[in-house]
Amino acid sequence: MKLLRIGSPGSEVPAILDSDGAPRSLEGVVDDLAGDVLADMSWAQGIDPMELPALSGDLRIGPCVAGTGKFICIGLNYSDHAAETGQTPPDEPILFGKATSSIIGPNDDVMIPKDGTKVDWEVELGIVIGKEARYVSREQAPDHVAGYCVVNDISERAFQLERTGQWIKGKSADTFGPIGPWLVTPESVGDVANLSMWLEVDGQRFQDSSTRNMIFDVPELVSQVSKFMSLQPGDLITTGTPPGVGLGMTPQVYLKPGQVMTLEIEGLGRQRQTVVAYSA
Repeated sequence: MKLLRIGSPGSEVPAILDSDGAPRSLEGVVDDLAGDVLADMSWAQGIDPMELPALSGDLRIGPCVAGTGKFICIGLNYSDHAAETGQTPPDEPILFGKATSSIIGPNDDVMIPKDGTKVDWEVELGIVIGKEARYVSREQAPDHVAGYCVVNDISERAFQLERTGQWIKGKSADTFGPIGPWLVTPESVGDVANLSMWLEVDGQRFQDSSTRNMIFDVPELVSQVSKFMSLQPGDLITTGTPPGVGLGMTPQVYLKPGQVMTLEIEGLGRQRQTVVAYSA
């Protein structure tokens, strides 16, 4: 299944794509694509999307998950990305947080924060938790995944690397967490360890890689994170980015108002964001 949320910010309704790729309303079937719905997916059994009400018109796609409690990020999970940033690949996953207030829809504008000068892009595979996970093994981990989505882990590198404190400073500005367009359930993804992924800015391709290049794969990440914190339905783990970020360019390249980012992961859909200047 490819699940999504459609409507203006704060008023999204749950939906599902039919066999023609058109959105159909899930209103009356589920309240929203949030934790309790993701924890028990039995509601999806026997659903024929073609029999659900069609949604038409110029529809905004919102974040594919509602009410995310934790937005956990994995750092330096591609060895070639670690190399381009001049850092050693880790022996175990690097964890940091991203504020849930950064979450926006996949095609919403990305705003440069006040005093931001080094805003960067990162196409990433997102894992959405279904069943609560606490000290789960690698073998058990897939049973706790509701699905996958595209994430653009927008980063302000000066805040992240040149200011005192943790990476979360450079990761959490409003609009820095586009997710979606779809939450794709595991049976519809195929081999999550071998999905092509790319990102372009104004039509120039900067990132072009595959999830097969991750150092720590999905089962390992879910297992490892669950050792340090419990994971609840609707929580999001974004799994790191491949090389090609602006920080790694010579000279470095950062986003400016008016530029457009386009990014895609095979089978999970495409995002498109316009960069805008800060406004209060």
